[in-house]
Amino acid sequence: MQVFMPDVPPFTDSPDIHVRVEVLFMPSHSQPGRLVFAYIIHIENRSDQTWKLLARHWDIVDGLGRETSVDGEGVVGEQPVLPPGGSFTYDSFVTLEAAPGHMGGHYVMQDAWGARARVPIAPFILAEPGRTLN
Repeated sequence: MQVFMPDVPPFTDSPDIHVRVEVLFMPSHSQPGRLVFAYIIHIENRSDQTWKLLARHWDIVDGLGRETSVDGEGVVGEQPVLPPGGSFTYDSFVTLEAAPGHMGGHYVMQDAWGARARVPIAPFILAEPGRTLN
C-alpha cells in the first residue's frame, strides 16, 4: 500500500547543478588519531530554474574503514536559494581518526513548485599531502 504524503513531494531527476570540492589538510589543527580536513564547496546552478538547498547527506569513511553518515538541514546554518546561473560557496571541516579517507553524498534541493531533487556530491579523497594512497 502506498501512502500519499502531500507535504513531501517525490524526488525528481537531478537538476543541472554542479558541485566542486577543494580539500585542505589542516596539520596545525591535527594530532595523531584526530586528523582535520577543511573542505570548500562551490555549488553552481546551471539549470533554468531556481533551487533551494534544503538538506545535506554525507557518507564519510576513514582510513580504517569506519563509516559515518551525517544528515542535516541546509549547509553551515543556511538554506541558500540559487537562481539560474547563481552559485553558493561555503567551507566546513571533517575529522578522521586515520587517513586516507573519503566522503561524498548529496544535497536535497527544492524548486519553486515544491518538487525535490537529490544533487550528488561525488566522493572526494581526504589525505595528508605527501602520503601515498593505496
